[in-house]
Amino acid sequence: MQTHQHTAAQPPAPPVAFSLTESAAVRINRLKAEDGKPNLRFRIMVKGGGCSGFQYEFILDDSTPVENDTIIARDGAEVIIDDISLDIVKGSTLDYAEDLASAGFEIKNPNATAKCGCGNSFSVKI
Repeated sequence: MQTHQHTAAQPPAPPVAFSLTESAAVRINRLKAEDGKPNLRFRIMVKGGGCSGFQYEFILDDSTPVENDTIIARDGAEVIIDDISLDIVKGSTLDYAEDLASAGFEIKNPNATAKCGCGNSFSVKI
């Protein structure tokens, strides 16, 4: 008599909706400390415009999140993204980088199919 063991395949883990790097969290926390408002969050919005179709808008926000907001946290830093924008940046990572020429936040978006030469706008395949 032969026995067979059946193991159920584990479903793949759902993709991370959005993440932020340690560098981005450190910079957001520094901005909060400089502003003196501990409830500040970093809000990301995707707006229509720019030469490639969409552009990111970043603001420091101390308003209360609303029902369609998603909050992503790391090391005390919080990022808020509304549901419509989250659909466009799903699977992306917020980073903060400094070099000799510039410093700033950047979204590494795997959904972007093209971006303009200046890097301020992008397009996605929908």
